[in-house]
Amino acid sequence: MIKIVEPIFSEEEKEAVIEIIESHQITRGRWTKTFQEEFARFVGVGHCYTVCSGTTALFIALRALGVDKGDRVVVPAMSFMATIDSVYLACGEPVVVDVDEFFTMDLNQLEDAVKRFRPKVVMPVHLYGGMADMEGLMFLAEKYGFYVVEDAAQAHGAELKGKRAGAWGHIGAFSFYASKNVPMGEGGALTTDDPDIAKKIESWIDFGDHPAFNVRITEFQAAIGTIQLRKLKERNERRREIASRYTSAFSEDFTTPLEREDSLHVYHLYTLMHPERDRLIEELKGSGIDARVYYNYLLHELRNSEHLPTPNAERFRKEVFSIPVHPYLKEEEVELIIGALLRAVSSGKII
Repeated sequence: MIKIVEPIFSEEEKEAVIEIIESHQITRGRWTKTFQEEFARFVGVGHCYTVCSGTTALFIALRALGVDKGDRVVVPAMSFMATIDSVYLACGEPVVVDVDEFFTMDLNQLEDAVKRFRPKVVMPVHLYGGMADMEGLMFLAEKYGFYVVEDAAQAHGAELKGKRAGAWGHIGAFSFYASKNVPMGEGGALTTDDPDIAKKIESWIDFGDHPAFNVRITEFQAAIGTIQLRKLKERNERRREIASRYTSAFSEDFTTPLEREDSLHVYHLYTLMHPERDRLIEELKGSGIDARVYYNYLLHELRNSEHLPTPNAERFRKEVFSIPVHPYLKEEEVELIIGALLRAVSSGKII
């Protein structure tokens, strides 16, 4: 089976893990400090704080910005459930809006939601590795006075107008789960360029002024993450190369992913749309190719929350599916995936 994702680790990661074991410094050591410094530089911000998961990063981001009981937080309809769960965990009240043709937050509808609900925070999601319209969103943030938390769990290295995901909003939140472009196994991080917000984030990570959590990562995670981060640019380029070949092959028969102008899409997932999605997935699996739906639910359906009409998301979720695009795919595997999917779609056509 050609897997949808397959993190690969080298001798370099193995040697780092052994070094940590022999040092007896398995937490809060040099690797954690190194990762935080290197990731902050990579994103282009002054501060980075590692935590145990992407969900935790989102929760702490909301708390650091003062979200509490009754505060509204706007999220897009399409995302992993952690996006909306973090709002409830922070005692906020989510408001769900539709997505645009890039699978990211619809800014026209967002402005309507902001006028109606007056949110404290808006949480755009850079879904599948493509950036939301952060330039337009930050304009609205300045106009209406809300905070912005970027859910960048799927967007390590993604860019818009030369500025990376996690550097646009007041806070960026990342995940380093095993499937991500920078995998640690588990882990997350918060990024910010605001020193005052940085201090508030620290207060939720270090025990002190109010009840906090122990959300630290281990030195093992930090070492693996540091080494993986140093390989990220090359691996994102490989993802983009594979995605380009897919788009050339599939553009006549499928709705292929769009790239926002002056952006760099990092293809955490390569997501197509087709009305016969379910049949195609079964045929691909029969050919030994993993294909999955991200996601077959909308966030307001999961938690029965306040929402505006979501016609785009409702249509997309019936047709979206993702195929392997990870950087460890061999050339023959890429060709096999292209051939199998073209045969599958052809077999369903009426002649």
